[in-house]
This record gives sequence, structure tokens and C-alpha cells, in this order.
Amino acid sequence: MPTEPLSQKEIEDRLSELPGWSLAGDRITRTYRLATHFAATAMVVHVARVQDELNHHSDLTLGYDTVALSVHTHDAGGAVTDRDFELATRVEAIAAVHGAD
Repeated sequence: MPTEPLSQKEIEDRLSELPGWSLAGDRITRTYRLATHFAATAMVVHVARVQDELNHHSDLTLGYDTVALSVHTHDAGGAVTDRDFELATRVEAIAAVHGAD
């Protein structure tokens, strides 16, 4: 069953509950800063495990001490859906465990 795209208002409302996340084109995005490269790498591995669990994979970029995500739903024509916010919420919990800002 396809996932329905969220309206602009729904996206804005949901983003207000996720500080640091923003809408960039047709995606929600967030960049985290971590204390070390090792911490950033560990966070990426943790996020990748959750993405596999949810079968929902974002663009995930590792920098020296940063992790950036860009999330949208391919099954909804590249639109933002509830699945994206489910992943973003899970990533927020992961970021807290890894001490990300």
C-alpha cells in the first residue's frame, strides 16, 4: 500500500516538533555535530541499522564530526510522508545516545 504525501501544513506542524529539522525542497533534513569522528561514525552505523529495520533509507552523509540526513519517501513519488517523520524521530533518539548537537 503506497504511503500518502503530507500537506505543506502537516509537514510544518510535524517539523515544529523536531527542532533542528527543516524542509529543503521535497525532503526533510538535519545535520548533527558530534564530538569526534568515531562518534559520528558510530551514529551512522546506528542510524543505518534503524533504516534497515524500518526498510526506509535516507541519504546519509558522514563528515569528520558531522552526520547529515536528507529524507523523503520514494514510494510516494519523492514526497514527505509519515514514514519520514517516523525515521526522523528515531534518529533524534539515536543522536541523543551519541551526544550529537
